[in-house]
Amino acid sequence: MKKEKIMRRLVIKSFHIDKVEYGEKSSIKNGVLKIDKKLDDYFTSSEDIFEKIKINIIEPGNYDIEINNIMDIIPISTKVLGRLGEGITHTLTGVYVLLTGADSEGIQLSNFGSSNGILREKLIFNRAGTPSRNDYIIHFDVILKSGLHIDRRITTAIHKTCDEFIQIYRNILKQLDGRTATESHEFFDKIRPGKKKIVIVKQVGGQGAMHDNQLFPDEPSGIKGGWSNIDLGNVPIILSPNEYRDGALKAMT
Repeated sequence: MKKEKIMRRLVIKSFHIDKVEYGEKSSIKNGVLKIDKKLDDYFTSSEDIFEKIKINIIEPGNYDIEINNIMDIIPISTKVLGRLGEGITHTLTGVYVLLTGADSEGIQLSNFGSSNGILREKLIFNRAGTPSRNDYIIHFDVILKSGLHIDRRITTAIHKTCDEFIQIYRNILKQLDGRTATESHEFFDKIRPGKKKIVIVKQVGGQGAMHDNQLFPDEPSGIKGGWSNIDLGNVPIILSPNEYRDGALKAMT
């Protein structure tokens, strides 16, 4: 029998965050993530479609708060070596970014149904891709100017702006010494001759009326450098287990 062949090796090193707080500048140090207090105004002025962007800190357990429609839940991860699916990735644990949106008249940025309401009632915790009840949530809340025609261009601009905020911490995360990581895990994409072939099919929206999806961005779960599945014609795309694990698909629907 032929030996198995290793196609890709991915190392994910995690750095745990114990506390999130506001500060004079953005930083990650000694388990504390600080958010520059001036970023609200900076990102509000970054696009003329924005009425207000507010970056809130939601502490563990503080879920009885009103939120606008949930547009995405995003981990903070970055490539240190190699491309998505291989090399080295640094990621933060203990914190997620929650992107929500509405316009200044309260019209929710949703397509077929809205998830606005009390956070405790709208988000299932402790699942793959969602925060645990011990995690901090950085709430990136976008309020658009009223009267805009909400389409794919505008929702993509919102996701890009949130991605620019996350990139601030990705750039810091790249510089952290991997030897100080809280945990380190290795994952391998392998070919096993003679074994069963397993394919998992994931369907994502591709109608293009309002939302989009990105494939193979420059950063895990990012926007920049990604390919729109709508622009690709909604053709089937094959991802390896490590590419999927490393954030090669950003489902924005």
